[in-house]
Amino acid sequence: MTDADIDLLLSVADHPSLDSVAEQVEHAEESGFDRVSLGETTGWNAVTTLTAIGERTETIGLSNDVFSPYSRSPALLGQTAAALQEVTGGRYRLGLGPSSPALVENWHGESFERPLRRLRETIEIVREVLSGERVSYDGEVFDLDGLALGCPVPESETPIDAAVLGPKATELTGRFADGWVPQLFTPDGLSDRLDDLARGAELGSRDADDVRVSPILRCCAMDDGERARDLARESVAFLIGAYGPYYRQSIAEQGHGEVAAAIRDAWEAGERDRMAEELPDDLLNDLVAAGTPEEVREGIERFGEIDGVDAVRVGFLTRGSIDDQYRTMEAISPLCG
Repeated sequence: MTDADIDLLLSVADHPSLDSVAEQVEHAEESGFDRVSLGETTGWNAVTTLTAIGERTETIGLSNDVFSPYSRSPALLGQTAAALQEVTGGRYRLGLGPSSPALVENWHGESFERPLRRLRETIEIVREVLSGERVSYDGEVFDLDGLALGCPVPESETPIDAAVLGPKATELTGRFADGWVPQLFTPDGLSDRLDDLARGAELGSRDADDVRVSPILRCCAMDDGERARDLARESVAFLIGAYGPYYRQSIAEQGHGEVAAAIRDAWEAGERDRMAEELPDDLLNDLVAAGTPEEVREGIERFGEIDGVDAVRVGFLTRGSIDDQYRTMEAISPLCG
């Protein structure tokens, strides 16, 4: 059994109500998962959702994946972290990430400019806000002066996780953040990128072991393992071909440029079936844990045993049902606790 924590990334958009989301988190807590995170994209805002969950749970850690510094100001993010630490009794980790041009520009109406600099300055400002001292910050993107947090400072520090993919962004995470949440990496690709994290930690005079590394691993467990893999293939092909440029670029940087390009070509041609066909078995098996319950547990353990990984953040498929999610949780629960 892996020594890594087992976290859970919820697919909030699959739920019909906030009550349904909270019920799944309560089940995760009872099953021994260490932490639950959730996104918001264009759905329910994550602050309200986490508040509801925090009041209905007692021990499980709570995180968001991810707040963008284009949709919320750094000061507001600090205020949000203070409130969520109060609601959760110190169980909250703040997840930050630059998001994507499509979401930033088409949903929030902002220009996607200087994302890494903006992320760095946001991390620094949030820490100043949560110190309770008067904030004075003169950056290249943000300029703040004269005000301080107007509520009690959280009793425990709020760790800040960065959800990024590229080498420079991962180096930045090693220098400034408390955690790294990568996604859609093969074991070899993740190991290579951990070198960038270590380099960043060294530049920041920090210890890379103090940065909590929790890769997101998409999982699907079914008695019919082939069916689970077919669903996973469709889901991963969609992420690579249609879900913004960064996953596709990351897959290419991991040595699979031809596959990434072929999947994108199929998407642009409207050939959805061909998208999945262009994803070879060996790459699929390196990117997800899908199959029978035993095969899924083996896949999670494989990532949990990578040197430098502290937790495996189990995510679900983009094309699955809530029932599929509960079955997968049940299959994974022997690894929890």
